[in-house]
Amino acid sequence: MRLPFLQAPETSLLWLEAHRLAAGTHRRPLAGLPTEDQLAQALAALPLGPTRWVIDDLWAPSVLLRDQAELPRGAEAQEAFFRWRFSQSLALEEPHFVQAIEIEPGTWLASGIREDLRDSLLQLGLRLDRNLHAITPRWLHLYNLLAPTLDLPGMLLSLSPAGGNRYAGSLVAWGRTLCLLRQWSEPLDPQGWNEERIAPSAAFLQRESRTPQSLHVWGASSWPDAGIPTRILDDRFAMAEAP
Repeated sequence: MRLPFLQAPETSLLWLEAHRLAAGTHRRPLAGLPTEDQLAQALAALPLGPTRWVIDDLWAPSVLLRDQAELPRGAEAQEAFFRWRFSQSLALEEPHFVQAIEIEPGTWLASGIREDLRDSLLQLGLRLDRNLHAITPRWLHLYNLLAPTLDLPGMLLSLSPAGGNRYAGSLVAWGRTLCLLRQWSEPLDPQGWNEERIAPSAAFLQRESRTPQSLHVWGASSWPDAGIPTRILDDRFAMAEAP
């Protein structure tokens, strides 16, 4: 199942992670959020027209909200409800712009971005006459690229390097549809990920009859044996446009 969430057709892709910025042939290392000048240079490397930004998972956190059988009536009331549930679930203090989609009855995927960050990106696009058509969390972009081949239960790591062979990031799993989403800002080395995050998640999925048959890893050039057939995703795969 591919999630039609925060998607935009016929756009140029700008890739923004905490450690790097990529747009077309433009590449730049980063040490956090880029400056407006850095973003302007990256946008100048793209064709004219709308852009779609893939950004670091930790700048666009996501959560699965379960058991949402009844929602408030009216679009505004529902938007306010999901903002509240999103902030409550992730213990966020700063206000976030939130979008949510129901992926199966009673289960919603909610993803957000700090309102001040979103506003600054939108304003920059307006000043440069570059329409920012959509902002997509990195894990979701990768998931949508993988989706056409997801016939069996599997797992995806969307990792952000933190130095010293340690990574923060997301663990995503699916059976018939997306069924597990966990994110950590605390970095671990690959063996720590295997022992403290992948193994417990795989055990949970096995109890749910969704034993992962594959592990896709983005953000690391190699990965120790996790007991699951593993595929390393590279830039050529990840920086393609989601079909």
